[in-house]
Amino acid sequence: MRYWLCITSRDNWKVIREKNVWGVPKRHENTIRRVKPGDKLVFYVKQENRKGEVLEPMIVGIFEVASEPYNDSTRIFKSHTPGESYPIRVKIRPIKIGEVKFKPLIPKLNFIKNKKKWSGHLMGKAMREIPEEDYRLIENLL
Repeated sequence: MRYWLCITSRDNWKVIREKNVWGVPKRHENTIRRVKPGDKLVFYVKQENRKGEVLEPMIVGIFEVASEPYNDSTRIFKSHTPGESYPIRVKIRPIKIGEVKFKPLIPKLNFIKNKKKWSGHLMGKAMREIPEEDYRLIENLL
């Protein structure tokens, strides 16, 4: 079993919860193809500015992968790239839903090597594998 941190927006987090599906752009296909049923996905929502208010980055839920990756171009996710539908997807089942602020976790997370420039460990990625000990820490706090 593998553990993954999935990076998303608040808008797409609503879609993930409602539809029990996780999707990534084609450029991240090699990563999601490594995901197998039974793997755990930890969902991270990025920091956002909404009407002048800063919404902090959060861990918002843990899901179990319930299918092999598949292709579906139905437009359900919001994208900043025109025409992008996040077509490489897996079906998922909720395990835990909640909210944990991400920044206080940074000193405790093993996958973040550079604690000062932590966002570099997430930038440009849709998802990344994390160690089991990081998963367990997050699971216990959620």
